[in-house]
Amino acid sequence: MVKFTRRGFMIGGAVTGGTIAGALALGVGFLSTVDTEGLEGNVRSDGTIDLNAWITIQTDGRIIFSIPRNEMGQGVYTALPMLIAEELEIDIHDPNFSVEHPTETLPVYTNFVLALRKRPEMIGGAADWLGQKIYGLVGFIGTGGSTSVVDAYTPLRRAGAAAREMLVTAAANRWGVPVSDCYAENAHVIRRSTGEKLSYGDVAADAAKVTPNKKPKMKAASEFKVIGKPLARIDIPSKTRGEAKFGIDTVLEGMKYAAVVQSPVFGGTVRMIDDSEAKKVKGYRRTVDLGDGVAVVADNYYYAKKAAGLLNIEYDEGTNNALSSAKISEMLRAAVDTGETHTFIDEGDTLAATSGDDAFEARYELPYLAHACMEPMNATAVVRDGHCEIWASSQVPLMMESAAKAHVQDLKSVVAHTTLSGGGFGRRAEGDFIVHAVKVAVAMPGVPVQTIWSREEDIQHDTYRPAVAAKVRASLNADGTPEALDYKIALQSVGLSFSRRNLPIEMGGLKDAGNIEGVREIPYHIEKKRISNSTIDIKVPVGNWRSVGYSYNAFFLESFMDELAIKAGADPLHYRKDLLKGHARMHKLAERLEQVSGWGTQVGEGKGRGVAIHASFRSYVGQVIDISLVDGAVKIDKITCVIDCGQVVNPDTVAAQMESGIIYGLTAAMYGEITIEDGRAVQSNFPDYEMLRLRQTPEIVVDIINSTELPGGVGEPGTPPVFPALANAYFNLTGKRLRSMPLTKHGVEFN
Repeated sequence: MVKFTRRGFMIGGAVTGGTIAGALALGVGFLSTVDTEGLEGNVRSDGTIDLNAWITIQTDGRIIFSIPRNEMGQGVYTALPMLIAEELEIDIHDPNFSVEHPTETLPVYTNFVLALRKRPEMIGGAADWLGQKIYGLVGFIGTGGSTSVVDAYTPLRRAGAAAREMLVTAAANRWGVPVSDCYAENAHVIRRSTGEKLSYGDVAADAAKVTPNKKPKMKAASEFKVIGKPLARIDIPSKTRGEAKFGIDTVLEGMKYAAVVQSPVFGGTVRMIDDSEAKKVKGYRRTVDLGDGVAVVADNYYYAKKAAGLLNIEYDEGTNNALSSAKISEMLRAAVDTGETHTFIDEGDTLAATSGDDAFEARYELPYLAHACMEPMNATAVVRDGHCEIWASSQVPLMMESAAKAHVQDLKSVVAHTTLSGGGFGRRAEGDFIVHAVKVAVAMPGVPVQTIWSREEDIQHDTYRPAVAAKVRASLNADGTPEALDYKIALQSVGLSFSRRNLPIEMGGLKDAGNIEGVREIPYHIEKKRISNSTIDIKVPVGNWRSVGYSYNAFFLESFMDELAIKAGADPLHYRKDLLKGHARMHKLAERLEQVSGWGTQVGEGKGRGVAIHASFRSYVGQVIDISLVDGAVKIDKITCVIDCGQVVNPDTVAAQMESGIIYGLTAAMYGEITIEDGRAVQSNFPDYEMLRLRQTPEIVVDIINSTELPGGVGEPGTPPVFPALANAYFNLTGKRLRSMPLTKHGVEFN
């Protein structure tokens, strides 16, 4: 049977229910018509030529790649074109080349790695065929889970190779020569015997009529000229010049702006609105009841925000106004001890082995974290005569379609424009801010309106990384290595919270596998293991936060491993290496980390060093953090990061994403905490939800292991090891073991 994963349903489920039922009712014959390969060519009525779903050649010879993933700063608008360009033989820095996010939802644009939890290279058999067809029919297009390159590596290379063969065949036919007398180079087909050449634009129309080879010859890694080479990102020049268009940069003729005020208490609803003072503001146009908040529409955002600040709103707060961080912490700790438990992994008699008085136990706790994207949540929408058009920085275009279907009466069509995003980190996989924009547009028929959440609304109504408590217990062998590990956490289920907001069905909960990301497959040699969780169900909204479950499980597991090493009197890195001998790639990573970081050298007086190693998103990352004490404050001096992400597409992007993930993690480890009082978030902006300053950013050294393994993700794996590596470094510096974060909560000051 098809495995519809929690993460897959979480995004696609908003519209899949009826589609799946309909697809299965129509049967295999109908599903076989769903094109999940996208290799066929097409000549449009305006003369534009599609060589396949990804490659378009205009009549003027301009080449456009359709990249159905959201560019959030992670470099997909360069990495994915590199895959096609490698096989198509073009230069993506040629001025005649460009990248666009398609507005058309084609089945082949589906993120099958997110949907099926399998690499394309592993997909096969009837069950996977059915899953591909159904998710393709749904249009399950999503950017997240560090899957863009993993999902695209083979399909996009295949698309480039198939298109190249079509172009070469068309040129050979025009010359009346064998295909073997022709080859492709630099967007041209060249005749070997004479040196004659034809541009791709010259033969594209004929090439589109050639039947594509579904198994074209692709290059061996030794033949790569593009993949694996550092390449400047193609989106940087336009961003540097201020020309790149993010969601908030959308400007349409006659556009108005809306500012949003939401119930401060989670789950609250609007009971009464007094907008008499708001109406006095210059440029005021309308007040819109959103259900969970109120929007004010005006001629510009300044007027809209000013008017929104004058609203007098009465809310029905329900029973959630009694929630507090202290109460939630009590609930989590109680759940870890006595709450209903689901055990995911149970190998050996772990409970018996760890029940003795000589077993070692540690408890850890982490807070809620906000995403704090630099571009706040926003979307622009217009509804005219049943036609809805939306512009949004969205990781999931389906959210635009589902918002329109849910709130536009007599809907005839939806056009979804995915813009560049000023950070995503999982926050833009949500539909809440898009729903607000559509509701406002419905109230202003025929008028385009850009709906913007202020920074305060963004931080106080985020979908947070959940607060988590953990109890980890181990029995030890005579040499101090773990014989058995009993690992239990308590938290809110991201899957359950997400599904309640975005889907017609509830998912996740106690059996949400996302809860134990990072400990489902522990790489260390431990004979007996028990991995379990309890969940609490409260109204604080939680969601996917950069590296999701790995972010907290890495802290718990790698802090605990460090404690075991200290207890055994062993070097923390050598202790890990010994336990990783059965995992070749991670053992090699640990050895490389030791070499690159200079681990064996003395750090000196007033200095500390910590290490952490973690596998996530099909990649392996190890980090060493060097810190020092300067005038009573901690200074982070250097972070050494080693990554094995398989075949590297663009090493510059890999290094940049490691640096980005590290800085994101440092910010959270040092300062990050959303506290709850009276059912509402206390923090509201950067003065009380601090970001790492440039002056505090340490030297970051990124070392990439050369590998021919299939690619792993790089957008998120740099974040999880930061938390434990910093805590372990602090212990090495001070002898104080901090088992909760942020470190500033314990009085730690940073330079």
